[in-house]
Amino acid sequence: MRRAHLLGLGFMTPALIIVFLFFLAPVVLTAVFSFTSMSSGTGISGGAYEINEQTLRNLGDQGFPATTAEKLGTDLYRITEEGLSAIELDFGAAFANDIRDALLGDAFEGRRDLERALKKLRSRPRSVRDLKKAADLFKRSVLNTRFDSEAAFLDGVGETGVELTADDQAVLVKTAYTGWSWTTANYELITSMASTWRAAKNTAFYVLLTLSFNVGFGLFLAITTFYLPKGQAAIFRAIWILPRILPPVLYVMMWKWLTWDTGFISIFLSNFGVEPRNWMLNSDINAWVCIVLINGFVGASLGMILFSSALRAIPPSMLAASEVDGANRWQQIRHIFLPQLQWPILFTTSYQTLSLLTSFDYIYLSTDGGPGRSTEVWALYTFHTALNNYGGVLQYGLGAALALVLVVIGIAASLFYLRLFKFNELVSQPRIEQ
Repeated sequence: MRRAHLLGLGFMTPALIIVFLFFLAPVVLTAVFSFTSMSSGTGISGGAYEINEQTLRNLGDQGFPATTAEKLGTDLYRITEEGLSAIELDFGAAFANDIRDALLGDAFEGRRDLERALKKLRSRPRSVRDLKKAADLFKRSVLNTRFDSEAAFLDGVGETGVELTADDQAVLVKTAYTGWSWTTANYELITSMASTWRAAKNTAFYVLLTLSFNVGFGLFLAITTFYLPKGQAAIFRAIWILPRILPPVLYVMMWKWLTWDTGFISIFLSNFGVEPRNWMLNSDINAWVCIVLINGFVGASLGMILFSSALRAIPPSMLAASEVDGANRWQQIRHIFLPQLQWPILFTTSYQTLSLLTSFDYIYLSTDGGPGRSTEVWALYTFHTALNNYGGVLQYGLGAALALVLVVIGIAASLFYLRLFKFNELVSQPRIEQ
């Protein structure tokens, strides 16, 4: 390898490291997490084994024997040597020996039954509180008790006297485990849940409508300002660039002030007898109109800048020649401007599509997916699932799967645009040089 090649590789190394750390690694980790059941309930590290009320309900849904589940959910009091040793330390050997002689090996399904049996013993404690304390020393229960290992958990279940078949034991261990596990259930949920299909439809509607506005209106602004005097065109472009340079929070707050029931629109229309209302969240249609316009003006300003720069690069002699040949404005746009703008249109369309697919900040700040999640797009749905769930349980694994779907769709959209705009012809050598 030549020294120049090594020098070039050295200059590229920092860029390659940045690409790996900030672009490739997050995608790989997202793919890995998408095949896990990680959530705020399981945590991201190893879990424990615990039976609680939710576990018992889940066992019932999986065909676990109801009688066995009921036993797991009740406290059992079994007279064992371990409990007798504790009795001897707290209440003396005489009381322990009486229990051993009369009750060793017996089991009671409730503390009250054991207390009745203990009251019959001659050396029992006279205090009711001490009698309850003595009974609790024989308590054997796995309900709301955390076990660090599977073996300890099964030993605890065995001490309660519950007998399990191999199949029931496997179901119980899987259900009682509080940690995460490897699974493909996230992708099964994506295809089966109605909420994901609603988010997909919202995303398709949002991207198609807003993309058309971004590219079409940006192209309209660029062409109309092209024919204006330079001074007027500069002022006009500066006004239209404001939505992009404003902070998103301030920009959306201006829209909310405009559409609130006490905002400008309601105040103005009240003069004509129209009742005040929240024009952004009053209905699904109003919400979508606001979202498209909020995102559309931001995207159109970027398109205006790119298209205007490309139009300025067209040789003036070409326009002058077309005017000599009698071409009107529309003919100039159709036969000169649009063919020259293939590259900018390809870039703007691809960039805006990927941006609309993955960004949700303006929707989050304006409607947060409302009203009734009617404007919740896929990216916002992913955010709600993984980081800001309404129910309080953050589903990291499912959120990662949803995000990975967006990555795949983004790659597919990029390949589609490259083929649609005939990318190979755009980068091919001019015929004069072939």
